[in-house]
Amino acid sequence: MGRPKADLEWRGGSLVQVVCLTLEAAGAARVVVVRAAGQSLPALSASVDIVEDAKPGRGPLEALAAGLRVIPRATERAFVSAVDAPFLAPAFVTCVVSAIEGNVDAAVPVHDGTLHPLAGAYRVSPTLEAVERRLTGSDLSLRGLLDDLRVRRLEEADLRAVDPHLDSLVNLNTPQDYEDAASRGRR
Repeated sequence: MGRPKADLEWRGGSLVQVVCLTLEAAGAARVVVVRAAGQSLPALSASVDIVEDAKPGRGPLEALAAGLRVIPRATERAFVSAVDAPFLAPAFVTCVVSAIEGNVDAAVPVHDGTLHPLAGAYRVSPTLEAVERRLTGSDLSLRGLLDDLRVRRLEEADLRAVDPHLDSLVNLNTPQDYEDAASRGRR
């Protein structure tokens, strides 16, 4: 993108504010934002916890660990989102989180054959344990982490009932993605 995505303006606020508000609207008991060391963020609700990556430059796996470490152990499940999800819908979040049942450790959407671990829900304790083990090795990918968990893949049909166009999976990786999303609005 060429600049911090959290700061990008989105309909009178910023992307990070929109994601936090969406998670709160979905009923999240606690919202945690993980930032790079020293990264400035737009003003967030006093109820949002902000933590920093313990070891910068180690990607989303390190950020996931930082976020999960501050969640109370009594919390069973957590939804994980990228900051650049402008169309994330509360019903989508609720659907994904509720898909964790039985012996499932994670519920991860699949769209066009691609897993979306940054739009997934995770059991806190087993996921944190798996993340910490993985952080001692060389494979720091989120998709690699999924190999260590019992994952329920949420196919498009499972998700379209709550998000017909799967807009919750839209993320903004380039300035063109941002411009396209801003011009199209919410479907």
